[in-house]
Amino acid sequence: MTIILGLIITLGCMLGGYMAMGGYVGVLWQPWEFVIILGTALGTFIVANPMKVIKDSLKGLGEAFGNAAPTSRHYLDVMGLLYSLMRELRSKPRNEVEKHIDSPEESAIFQKFSSVLKNQDLTTFICDYCRLIIIGNARTHEVEALMDEEIQTLRNDRLKAYHALTTVADGLPAIGIIAAVLGVIKAMGAISEPPEVLGHLIGAALVGTFAGIFFSYAVFAPLAGKVKTGREKQMRLYIVAKQTLLAFMNGAMPQVAVEYGRKTISAYERPTIDEVEAETLGGGGEAQAA
Repeated sequence: MTIILGLIITLGCMLGGYMAMGGYVGVLWQPWEFVIILGTALGTFIVANPMKVIKDSLKGLGEAFGNAAPTSRHYLDVMGLLYSLMRELRSKPRNEVEKHIDSPEESAIFQKFSSVLKNQDLTTFICDYCRLIIIGNARTHEVEALMDEEIQTLRNDRLKAYHALTTVADGLPAIGIIAAVLGVIKAMGAISEPPEVLGHLIGAALVGTFAGIFFSYAVFAPLAGKVKTGREKQMRLYIVAKQTLLAFMNGAMPQVAVEYGRKTISAYERPTIDEVEAETLGGGGEAQAA
């Protein structure tokens, strides 16, 4: 919603200011200039990126328009799941806990927290490190280093879409110049025409420069930034899981370990300690909603 609002404000102020200066909006409507600019940008985008990144970029744009960032519910689900698993790890035999880790989709614990179970990468991350805890031979500092490495790898993968879109945004001003040069070439081919015709042709050519810069700095760069922000926020779920499990490995009680994870959430998104206690002690997830 904020993207649509921002674009409306941008276009309204730009076109409104142009009209207030006495400009004619019809002059800016040069569809073939837009075809040259956006088509060339799309072509270079396809050339520069593998299909996986192209698909992920489209997915990232969908996330940006849908504002698909973790909510308080997502954080509570992660902490509720971790609390339940840590209690199992402290009180149940190894074979009873392993069934939750080996088949999370069939686990009654994971099924209570559907938002985590739907996130396959996060579910795998949690299960892998719970499995290391069950084995019991891993050292905390070694596990922390491994977690950091995996989180950085996941982050790099998630931000490939951002870098691909940023590259498009960076190239659009130059592509706009290409469109403008082609328009000037067309104008020079009509040099014998009267000034009114030449003026129209040159004005149409300059729209290419304007459009390239506009699409770059007012559309694609902000969208790329929105994708990056959303993906960075999604990685915060992994940080919560990391800090919680490390605290548990260092001997903290499950309720205390969850607090370590809660403190890594941004202050304006962080659930209160009362909300976390209600989530963990009350069963959480779908059980609490019911």
